[in-house]
Amino acid sequence: MQLALYVTMYSPLQMAADLPENYAAHMDAFQFIKDVPVDWDDTKILEAEPGDYVTIVRKGKGADGWYMGAITDERARVVNVGLSFLDPGKRYKATVYKDAAGADWKENPEAYVIETLTVDSGSF
Repeated sequence: MQLALYVTMYSPLQMAADLPENYAAHMDAFQFIKDVPVDWDDTKILEAEPGDYVTIVRKGKGADGWYMGAITDERARVVNVGLSFLDPGKRYKATVYKDAAGADWKENPEAYVIETLTVDSGSF
């Protein structure tokens, strides 16, 4: 799964580049591809080390929703960033698409979990 690339790499031309039958087993994750905006009103880099990792958050163009993407090199990492970019006093429903326990870029690249959380600007 490389869903974070839809957020971390800016491109107003998004595509799902594979055979449709390869997505059929992952329609829950494909929902993200259907939902993610193709253009943004705001972008913030929350953490980065060139060549190693980056965590970016973007606000959808003309929308209230924020999208966070985090990618890394071959070394597994835990992202621990605050959500202070969210409007204070407002609660958000966050749908989190993340690697599952045991996920590995080479041996188990399709292991993922989808969670729904309620967050605010003080979360994490």
